[in-house]
Amino acid sequence: MSEAFNAERLTRLCDFLQQSPTPWHATQSMTERLEQAGFTRLEETANWQLAPGKRYYVTRNDSSVIAFQLPAGKLTNLRMMGAHTDSPGLRLKPNATQYSAGWLQLGVQVYGGVLLAPWFDRDLGLAGRVHVRHADGRLESVLLNVDRPIAMIPSLAIHMDRDVNGGRSINPQTQMAPVLMQSDTAKLHELLGQWLEEQHGLRAVEVVDFELGFYDVQPPSLVGLRKELLASARLDNLLSCFVALEALLECDGSQGALLVANDHEEVGSASACGAQGPFLGDVLKRLNAQVGGGSEESLIQLIQSSLMISCDNAHALHPNFRDKHDERHGPAINGGPVIKVNASQRYATNSVTGALFRDVCREADVPVQSFVTRADMGCGSTIGPITATEVGVPTIDVGLPQWAMHSIRETSGTRDVDYLTRALTVFLNRPTLS
Repeated sequence: MSEAFNAERLTRLCDFLQQSPTPWHATQSMTERLEQAGFTRLEETANWQLAPGKRYYVTRNDSSVIAFQLPAGKLTNLRMMGAHTDSPGLRLKPNATQYSAGWLQLGVQVYGGVLLAPWFDRDLGLAGRVHVRHADGRLESVLLNVDRPIAMIPSLAIHMDRDVNGGRSINPQTQMAPVLMQSDTAKLHELLGQWLEEQHGLRAVEVVDFELGFYDVQPPSLVGLRKELLASARLDNLLSCFVALEALLECDGSQGALLVANDHEEVGSASACGAQGPFLGDVLKRLNAQVGGGSEESLIQLIQSSLMISCDNAHALHPNFRDKHDERHGPAINGGPVIKVNASQRYATNSVTGALFRDVCREADVPVQSFVTRADMGCGSTIGPITATEVGVPTIDVGLPQWAMHSIRETSGTRDVDYLTRALTVFLNRPTLS
């Protein structure tokens, strides 16, 4: 616990978090680093020509990415890492423009299991992707990031709601439409046109469709007298995306390795680019066909000889709510990565995969912890069980401990970032998976 945090790595992490307000931006940020490191982009609609010893990446829906490195010889197994690019939040409705009491507001729908209360009284920006039609009829998809305070959701004064501190439900339909400007004539499409011209120089284009969401523009920060804590939006699960990418870029390249970062985990993963979809399976089939055995038999052998480490944050022991944890399974922030276990298979960990990860942490000289939810409480889940079910690959669920999961601003430990990166790097360099 006395080990200092890696300042350069934390700077890269904070930059990544700041540049990634949506899954599309996160994927763009990750692919930019992959290209800088020499990874070659593949297109799903093209014929792949893969070569041993080379590194590649492919995206789907511009919000999910798979990156992989091939060994110099025949591909017989893969060290896989999984994470997800999406986070709970407030997404715009298609016909979002609405007015109330002389104010322009935008109607929102809830994406994922959002902790709603912290969204009030925040400086909100707007980001996502917009599809436009040019004068010649050509359609184009562009990313938009209005990274300044353009909206807020004001709280109701306590004088008008004296019982609010006793707890009350929040209605996202009637109480959470952000306020943008004092107007009863302005329209969202007009504002989008202005922002598209500002950011992309686009003029005389028609906004055809969009996927946009609000986010807190407060930047990430290191908190605590000794900077023990990292506070930021979207730590669940961009923290895992970042750590897995760091490990992939830092490993020695001697082994077959793969990183998959899926979209839509927070809403069940049931999409073409989600963990329940065929993205990973499609890529594995193409890898096997070109640099593996090439048969259906060899594909099964490849999958069963591989291992997936599913990385998604874990619930850290909260000093004000210690009774919410099993007394023997309360992971400490800055206490190292957490192995997540659930007898009902909400996590994919078993004793085989758990033992291997513990051995990896031993080799990396990294502390390791365990998390099991209280027997009288429900348990969340991850892409781990879904990936194991859809693909069949042996899987373990791990994550870094954090507070305030699904809040607009979450908290994790600065030293843990380096702990998990080191463990995953050792995993990727291992000559055997036993």
